[in-house]
Order: sequence, then structure tokens, then C-alpha cells
Amino acid sequence: MSERTILVWFRNDLRLHDNEILLEATRKAEKILPVYCFDPYYFKTDAQGHPKTGNIRARFLIESVADLRKNLRTMGAELIVRIGNPAEILPELAVQYQVNEVYHHREVADEETAISEQVETALWKIKLNLKHFIGHTLYHKEDLPFPIKDIPDSFSVFKKKVERDANVRPCVATPDAINIPEITDAGEIPTLADLGLAEPVDDIRATYRFTGGETAGLEKLKDYFLRRDANTAKIVRNGNNADVASKLSPWLALGCISLRQVYWEAARHDDEHHGQPSGHLILELLWRDYFRFMFKKHGQKFYKGAYTAAETVVADAEEDALFESWKAGKTGVPLIDASMHELNATGYINNYSRQMVALYLVRDLEINWVKGAAYFAEKLIDYSPASNWGNWAYIAGMTHDPRDNRYFNITKKTTDLDTKGSYIDTWLPNVEVSV
Repeated sequence: MSERTILVWFRNDLRLHDNEILLEATRKAEKILPVYCFDPYYFKTDAQGHPKTGNIRARFLIESVADLRKNLRTMGAELIVRIGNPAEILPELAVQYQVNEVYHHREVADEETAISEQVETALWKIKLNLKHFIGHTLYHKEDLPFPIKDIPDSFSVFKKKVERDANVRPCVATPDAINIPEITDAGEIPTLADLGLAEPVDDIRATYRFTGGETAGLEKLKDYFLRRDANTAKIVRNGNNADVASKLSPWLALGCISLRQVYWEAARHDDEHHGQPSGHLILELLWRDYFRFMFKKHGQKFYKGAYTAAETVVADAEEDALFESWKAGKTGVPLIDASMHELNATGYINNYSRQMVALYLVRDLEINWVKGAAYFAEKLIDYSPASNWGNWAYIAGMTHDPRDNRYFNITKKTTDLDTKGSYIDTWLPNVEVSV
């Protein structure tokens, strides 16, 4: 009797720890075939020549895939890497390695689910099943105190009910061993040039360089609590300089670490350090859950179809000029411009800055929010479809949440802060920052 082989299709779950599909595959099959596909769809350019995925985010992805391969190799396994359409590559590999089934984590946004459907259709043609798992949320949907169709549209109600009536599952075990078939061609991990992107130049003003991969993500998680302990007395919200931000979102976006790992590490830490609760960090995780579940409940109606209309926004010369000034950090509002310079230079700004620049674009400049969301999708190193598009739609008042209290006076906020302070002084240089 031949050995059973399961192909594990990695997407936004680039880790060995708390990875249900990997653990389940090792339990259900004698051989595992780990695969990652760099899909050209995500590296195409629009009519204006802007890449769908910016080079800083793409570099972080390449580093994360490389780290996954390294970690698999420490367990005697290997990661097959290919550049191409997964709907073509996965069936070919399945035939070549006599695969019995394919595992992957289910996505919620329409582009990602469409790719899954294409793969599923292609696999059915060779009589193989694509098995879906749920592994991107803090709370498993089966543990929610309501069915998906009845999830509260208000975040505050959602938060209250899940915290009261639902439990976070423990992390799943890491496989003891991963056995693979004999792999004849593992493939090379592409360079940025292979993906049609230029190498980013790290800005000397950046205080931190995000490095992709599970190894760096786990180290950052550990570092967050060490840093928080050392600065407990100093953690005071002060605009862009708030030190409460975990900066874990890039690793969460690609699944280099899981939301459950962060939650249980926070719970362990709080048990050991009384009086230092991790409420702000858990709130970050709950917002991620909320947006994913809203996409699951409403689909594209969550943001009135704007996600698929990102490339079809009607051109307007005056609006385009204002939008370009926003992108380049040339609005004349110091805090907005400093935030956009930091975003363009590093691929990251904290959540407070994201709210500010988004509100300024939508409410002050009166620019179609879809443009801003698409620009963030290109630039953000921690881009996640549900969080990005959901948050922009929420700010623009396009969601099903009935509240409309998301506006504050940007001018007042900037005058509340020292406009000659270190943040603005750092990110408003005399030299240009290229967009």
C-alpha cells in the first residue's frame, strides 16, 4: 500500500508553530509536500505604473519565505518555491509527487478567495480535494457566541460579546518531525528583480528595520514585552511617539506568528507581571478579528464593493493633484506630511498615524477613500486585505457600523503637539522622499 502524501499550500501562514494545517497534515499522511507560490498577480502594475505590491512589502515577504524554508530544513524538510499561477502549479506538483490531498488556510477577501476557487477547480479536474482550514483569527468562528450572519456590526458590541461569551483556543502543537518525498527541484526563492521590483533603500531616519520571517517575529514578540517592562512608567500616549504600539502587525499579516501566540504570550506575561495588563495589544487582535468576520458576513457589501473598484476610480485632475500631494507628504500639514514621509520611506506608520492621514484624505481633502486604501495596499509592509480595506471603509463611513463619530479636527491635533518636536523634525527633511 502506497504512502499517503498531503501538499501543504502556504499562503499567509508562514510559520511552523501554531499552524494547524501543518500539524494535521503530519498526522494524516506519511509524507508532506510544503509549497509556496509567488503569484505574478500580486506583482503586476496598474495603468500608472504603480506596483500592486511595493518593494518594501515584497522584500519582507521574500525574507519570510526564506525563513520558512530555513526552519523547515532544520526539521529535515524542504519548501518547494515556484513563481506562477497556483491554479497551474499546484495540480502539476500534485501529479508529480502523487499527492492525495491539498491543505490550505481559507481567506476572506474576494481576490484571495477567487484564487482559492481557481485552485479548487483545477484540483477537482484531477480528482483531488482542497481542504480548507481556519487559522487567521484569534477566535475560531465555531466558538463565537453567534453565527456569522448574526455577528454585531458594531465593533464595541462585537468586542463585549466575544470577550464575555467566547474563549480563545490554545495554540496547536508544533510537529515533532516533517517527512517529505524526495524533491527533485525545490526551486529558487526569487529576488525583487525577478518580481519586477527595485531594491529598496533603507532610510537612515528609520528607528527600526522590519525583517520578515517567523524567527524575527517570535523575537519581536519577546522584545515587545521586555521593552514594555523597561518602559512601563514612560508609556504615555503622545501622538506618533506613543510607545504602546507592538509593531507586530507585519508578522501577523503574513502569519509568521499567529494571533493566538500573541494572545497567550500576553496572558502568560500578565499572570507573571501583575498590574501591567495587555489590553491595548489584545484590542489590536480584536480589531483584526472584527474586520475578517465582517468580510465573512457581508462580503463586498461590507464596503459597498469598493475593493474591486480600486482600479476603476474615475479620474479628476483637481482631485488627482490633491491626492499626489497627500501621497508625497506635501499637504502643508506637518503631522500629516511627516506621517506620509515615514510611510513612503519605511512601509510602516502606527495606527494613530493611519487614522489621521486617512481621515485627512477623506474628510479634509474630500478624496475618494478607495484611492487611499489602494495606496496603503501598495506601501504598507503589514498589508492585510481585511484590516486595510475594512479600516478605510470604517473611517469613510461606508461600513454597516451605525456610528459616525470618526472625525476629529486635524489642525487642532497638530497644534496640540509640538510641531518642532522630534518626530516632525525627523520626517520633514529638506531632501525629497521619493514616492
